Amino acid sequence: MLVVDDSAANREIIRLFLSTIDVDVAQAADGVRALEMIESRQPDLVLLDVRMPRMDGYEVCRRIKAMPRGRLLPVVMITGLSQTTHRVMALEAGADDFMAKPVEGAELIARVRSALRLKELYNTLDSAEHVIFSLATAVEAKDSFTEQHTQRVGESARLLGEKMGLSEPTLDTLYRGGIIHDIGKIGVADSILHKPGPLDAREVPQMQAHVAIGENIVRPLQSTSGLLPIIRHHHERFDGSGYPDGLRAREIPRVARIVSVCDAFDALVNDRPYRVRRSTQEALAVLRAGAGTQWDPETVDLLATELPALHHLGAA
Repeated sequence: MLVVDDSAANREIIRLFLSTIDVDVAQAADGVRALEMIESRQPDLVLLDVRMPRMDGYEVCRRIKAMPRGRLLPVVMITGLSQTTHRVMALEAGADDFMAKPVEGAELIARVRSALRLKELYNTLDSAEHVIFSLATAVEAKDSFTEQHTQRVGESARLLGEKMGLSEPTLDTLYRGGIIHDIGKIGVADSILHKPGPLDAREVPQMQAHVAIGENIVRPLQSTSGLLPIIRHHHERFDGSGYPDGLRAREIPRVARIVSVCDAFDALVNDRPYRVRRSTQEALAVLRAGAGTQWDPETVDLLATELPALHHLGAA
């Protein structure tokens, strides 16, 4: 991986934090040098400062993402500037994640592991799967409110599955399924996806159709068949009043129940066109109120227990 910062002290702090995990760290003192290093030997991840001489981090990120293979190279931007304003600027430049200074060691390690997991996933996809995951990325790219939402859902779902003691293949399913669970929204009109108020009686079925659209997109690929229960059933409700099949309680596939809770939590703690974000505790109160009716109570309880870890992943 490559750390880009004009401060040697900052680069050394990051290197020391990451010395506890198995990762090779290269360093660049400015953006121009970083681009040269990436051209000659592409890293698996770039940690990129914003304020640097010669070329700022936003421009470096844009140039990375314009490279032939740069679109799939994770870039995490790190800055001491105002998080609210500059987070948006970082994401608009194509950054995959954002961290504020001063960097905290546990959070840095969690974010790095998350980004490297995403890169490893991309490296293992065949050409057809690349199309599927690129479509999922395209859905988010159309809407700044959902930027990186599915990546956070995938990471959160994998974390909860790990705490439940689920098998490694199931954890992989949770991660991949979390990333592409909303792929069917590519077939829903932007006017509905971005509507700043409640959907009307005509629009609700069109929005709900995204689960069937997503299932139809992914079904032809045998390698992604394990993801279908997540794509189709992540809007079922524990009391049976959800869609598309009205499944209830344990009839809902466990992986779908997990993704559903992670999806709802991340949506609650981030801005949406129709409302501002809620605090972590407010979001948790909503989930607890809906446990047993909308969401799986076991998963809600576990998410509440794992809030500190979810925060490190950027999901809280």
